[in-house]
Amino acid sequence: MSSEVFTATDEAEESGPCAVIESLEQIGSRWRLVVLHELQNGEQRFNELKRATDASSRTLSRVLDDLQEMGFVDRRLEEDAPVATYYQLTPKGESLCPVFDEIEEWAEEWLAGCES
Repeated sequence: MSSEVFTATDEAEESGPCAVIESLEQIGSRWRLVVLHELQNGEQRFNELKRATDASSRTLSRVLDDLQEMGFVDRRLEEDAPVATYYQLTPKGESLCPVFDEIEEWAEEWLAGCES
């Protein structure tokens, strides 16, 4: 028999979402991750992001709106001819760069045999 004693606090911690789960709910969709990763290269126009991510216009527009609403991405509209919309990471979005670096290092070590 185990002598471990569980309290109500232990149960609440086990049943409630942890910080990792909450974080993944914010940024965890495939397209959000792809766009955030691509914007690490600096400010990009909508069509540049579309080409780089291979997302449909509708999907990319929705994802960029979501990321902007959550504070990960800033949008800049340049009204000179031709009109262009630029996107870049906010400081909140930039704070994810080390996370992407760590994931890349992990993937290089543990997923070396996998093809994308």
